[in-house]
Amino acid sequence: MRYNIDPKSGNKLSALGLGGMRFPRGISGTDISKTEQIVLSAVENGVNYFDTAFIYPGSETVLGEILHKNNLRESVYIATKLPLGKCGTYADFDRLFNIQLERLQTDYIDYYLMHNMPTVAEWNRLKALGIEDWLAEKRSSGAVRQIGFSFHGIQSEFLALLEEYPWDFTYIQYNYADENYQAGRKGLEKAAAMGMSVIIMEPLLGGKLASGLPKGAIRAFSESSSATPAAWAFRWLFDQPQVTMVLSGMASAELLRQNAEVAENTAVNSITEQEREVYAKAIAAFKEAYKIPCTGCNYCMPCPAGANIPGVFAAYNMRYAAGYITGMTQYVTGTGGMSDGKGSSGKNCVQCGKCEKHCPQGIAIADELRKVTRKMEPFWFPAAAGIVRGVMNGQRKKDEKK
Repeated sequence: MRYNIDPKSGNKLSALGLGGMRFPRGISGTDISKTEQIVLSAVENGVNYFDTAFIYPGSETVLGEILHKNNLRESVYIATKLPLGKCGTYADFDRLFNIQLERLQTDYIDYYLMHNMPTVAEWNRLKALGIEDWLAEKRSSGAVRQIGFSFHGIQSEFLALLEEYPWDFTYIQYNYADENYQAGRKGLEKAAAMGMSVIIMEPLLGGKLASGLPKGAIRAFSESSSATPAAWAFRWLFDQPQVTMVLSGMASAELLRQNAEVAENTAVNSITEQEREVYAKAIAAFKEAYKIPCTGCNYCMPCPAGANIPGVFAAYNMRYAAGYITGMTQYVTGTGGMSDGKGSSGKNCVQCGKCEKHCPQGIAIADELRKVTRKMEPFWFPAAAGIVRGVMNGQRKKDEKK
């Protein structure tokens, strides 16, 4: 395994981390036996960073049990996340954190995140509740070692959030197929320049960069080498010096071994010019399927009405390039579709025309936003989102009672 130094703490972090959102599931919940095989395989292959979250059903509890059973707690770094939507008072911070400590069978968290913090306004809400004092106390006591936030939102908000607190690290969604989506390359480079560790989520775009590529992309990779599409996706990330770690949820010990091998064998700045041409061909294959010629330059932002214009278009394009489920998932996470609030969907557009004056592609943005929202937010969308929120909240309440 290759390791990178966390500049804030000096910790040696494995270039590949294990994500706990998609631990194998059984009839009655997380399959502990299969998950244990994956966790132990991760440790055997040099992975020392394990990510979970309060809202991942059963994940914290299972990870805690496995690490405790195998006496691994002091050998690894645990990352978990504060569920911001459940924080309404100062007392909630301790209440939720203590549940997490109990689930994980530990008395400290190495890497603690504000989970999916989309805007400065949300951070200001937490500040009004006293989050800064709470974090200072937890850091002082040693209960929290490193503090960060995960992000799914508008690039301008990410760049602003970086300045709001002395963060130690951040999580962003980033891959070769949509490098300007959400925080994007600009966010990656700024966070790294500020001395933060940057940890990558969705390196395979929910698996689509491994097994759901356009035919042109498959052809570009297969004609160049025998490496799998997944290996190409991981190498693109491991090659970049600003990337501290790539976080992936791996469904088997064998997949973990394969990805760990790629991490070990990919040095920073090792991709050749010929290989970059292959990536360019693959990206071109994605773009051929796109419906809107948006490049994610963000010149149209910020939208006065709060629409995440490049995020909306990126999700819509990905629907046609990588499939309906991938596109809809990206749309929901990129526009706050699962939140109870207004979100940042194309429906926010008031047709002021400000964005169109700055678009170098000459896109009729207001018209396209109307078209996209008709496709991506059909009549059943609000009801479906409400049902999913209800199921998730119900599962969280069950987990809290355990």
